[in-house]
Amino acid sequence: MHRVLVVDDEPQIVRALVINLKARKYEVDAAHDGATALQLAADRHPDVVILDLGLPDMDGVDVIRGIRGWTRVPILVLSARHSSDEKVEALDAGADDYVTKPFGMDELLARLRAAVRRAEPAASEGGDVATVKTETFTVDLAAKKVQRDGHDVRLTPTEWHFLEVLVRNSGRLVGQKQLLKEVWGPSYGTETNYLRVYMAQLRRKLEADPAHPRHFVTEPGMGYRFEP
Repeated sequence: MHRVLVVDDEPQIVRALVINLKARKYEVDAAHDGATALQLAADRHPDVVILDLGLPDMDGVDVIRGIRGWTRVPILVLSARHSSDEKVEALDAGADDYVTKPFGMDELLARLRAAVRRAEPAASEGGDVATVKTETFTVDLAAKKVQRDGHDVRLTPTEWHFLEVLVRNSGRLVGQKQLLKEVWGPSYGTETNYLRVYMAQLRRKLEADPAHPRHFVTEPGMGYRFEP
C-alpha cells in the first residue's frame, strides 16, 4: 500500500483528495501549510507528494527544495499557477509533474500512479550492465546514477526515466509520442511541452554548453536522439 502526502490549504480540495485516494486503498496524510508538510514528509516517509504552491506560510517551491534536500520521493504539483515560468521553476526545484487547477480527478490519479510507477525500482531484467561514458558525464543504467566531472548529478525520477529511454536507444531517434508514452504513460501522446522542459533540464545539468548541445539532439517535429 502506498502512502500519499497531500499538501493544500483549501479544505475542500484536501477532503476530495483524501476521499478519492482512500477509496483506492492509498494511505493518506494531509498538511495545510509548508512547515507541517516538511515535518510529515520527514516523519511519515510518503511514497508520493501532492503539493499546492500557494501555501499560507511559505511558497510551495521552497517545500519542494526542502524535501529534495534528503529524498527523491515523487512530487506532483497541483496549483492554480498557469504560467510557463512558474511551472519551470517548480520543475527545476525538483517537482516531477505539474497539474493546474481546476483539475480532473481521473487525470490527477493517473499521473499519481505514473509517478509512483516511475519511482519504483525496475525489476531485474538480466543481461549486460550498461555504462555509457561521454567526455563530461557517465550514465550507469544499472545503478541508476549519473556522474559529471567525477561528481554525482542529482536527477528527479522523471529526469532519470527520460534520460534512460534516450540512452538505451543511443544513436537512434526516439519519437515524441514514444518518449511521452514510455516516460509518462500510455495516455500521453501530445504533451510535447513536457519534452521540451525536461530536455532543457537534462542539457543544463549534463551538457558542457547547453545552448549548443552535443549529446542531446533535437530532431525538429520528430523527437530526440542521444549521441554518446
